[in-house]
Formats: sequence, C-alpha cells, structure tokens
Amino acid sequence: MKSLFEQFGGTYRKENDYIIPNFEMPDIANFEIDFFGQQHLWFLQHYLTYINLLTNGNFNEYLAEIDRQAQERFLRVVEQMKQKQEMTEQLKAINSIKWTQLMNCIRQQANELIFAELIFN
Repeated sequence: MKSLFEQFGGTYRKENDYIIPNFEMPDIANFEIDFFGQQHLWFLQHYLTYINLLTNGNFNEYLAEIDRQAQERFLRVVEQMKQKQEMTEQLKAINSIKWTQLMNCIRQQANELIFAELIFN
C-alpha cells in the first residue's frame, strides 16, 4: 500500500538504512525576505507550522508576505507616532539630538508592536 506522500506523487531515496522523502524547495530568488521575515522564521522553527509550510512548498512565499506586511505596518506606525508627538523637520533643524532620541524611541516602540502583532504571533 502506498503512503499518502506517494499517492500525491512523492518519491523516496535510500540513504544508508533510512528512506528519506525527496523534497524540492521552491526557487527562493523570487522572494525578498528581510529583517521581519527572518525573525518570523526563527519563531516558526519552534512550531509545526514550519514543517507544514516547508512540505507544502509555500514557505518562502509565506515569509515574504509576512515581511511585506510587517514593513508596511512598521512604516505606518512610525509615521503615526511622529505625527502624534509632533515631530517635524523644524525640530530636526533646531535640535537634531532630541529629534534623533525621539526617532529611536519611536522606532523601538514600533518594532515591539510589530513583533507582538505579526512576528511572534
């Protein structure tokens, strides 16, 4: 009787005393996976979702989509926080050190929000 893997066209190879399924990874050149996607990869590797995505061939596409969503959300959150704290180019010209401190704080807060909402969820 064929396994479910074989019924769907999968094949095996024998290495030493082990029978190992032959998996083909999709071409990763089509997907840009940046900081947020790599962090989500690290998170996924501890869960069954990682194996499921790997075996059904959607792994890189999934990570690229998470990364895209996180980047878009990050930029929106930073812009909203800048507006709320009234950070302007005038402040940047008058007191660049204060502006840099505020921007670093905003970016860190936005990172924490993105990690909580998308990356480690």
